[in-house]
Amino acid sequence: MTNEIYEQIGVAMTCRSFEEYCRMFDLQASDLEGGAILDVAGGGSSFTAEARAQGYEAYAVDPRYEGDMKAWIYEAAEEIATSTAKLAGLMEQFDWSYYGSLESHREGRELSLVRFSNHVRSKEGQGCYVAASLPSLPLGDDSYNLIFCSHFLFLYAEQFGYEFHEQAVAELIRVCKPGGQIRIYPLISLHWKPYLHLERLIAHIRSLGCEAVLQETKLPFIQASTHYLIIMKIN
Repeated sequence: MTNEIYEQIGVAMTCRSFEEYCRMFDLQASDLEGGAILDVAGGGSSFTAEARAQGYEAYAVDPRYEGDMKAWIYEAAEEIATSTAKLAGLMEQFDWSYYGSLESHREGRELSLVRFSNHVRSKEGQGCYVAASLPSLPLGDDSYNLIFCSHFLFLYAEQFGYEFHEQAVAELIRVCKPGGQIRIYPLISLHWKPYLHLERLIAHIRSLGCEAVLQETKLPFIQASTHYLIIMKIN
């Protein structure tokens, strides 16, 4: 891999599908059937819409869910075009075995955004999307059996320091049910470097009475990112 990085100003509003989440976090039906699911920093991803279509109790939180809905859906569409252009200049840095091609990658993002936007506007989608941001979520203690955070924590390590990550993880633990899990991916930054404080953070997680382990992801794409973090909230 070269020293070229994925240039990003601010946090991108990304659009990923249910299938991508299943591959990222190696999800099985038994994982999804255990109770309420929360997608943190969900952006324009269609996980919640697709999960609910399959009968799972899924919710999403993101700060952009507040305000003009049309504006942030448009922002997500613009981000797809922008990110595709960036990826086109960094093709050799990624493993395309899952997506097949840049065009297929973009089409998948666009389809996820359509599914998301249809659901968030629907009667069924009302109440599924909460405007909120880490490290403070307006959610009750011990509320969710399975929590995801995809492409936010660790990825923006250059923008958010260790203290933010520690507070954010503690908040995810607070809203997780005893016996539930939190899964975070990827564990590298946009500079393609492993998160430098991961061992320190895992030690802090264990000091809170939880367990933390690394698990291999089933979604090849970022070549240096092979694992995700599982945090288990002990009963």
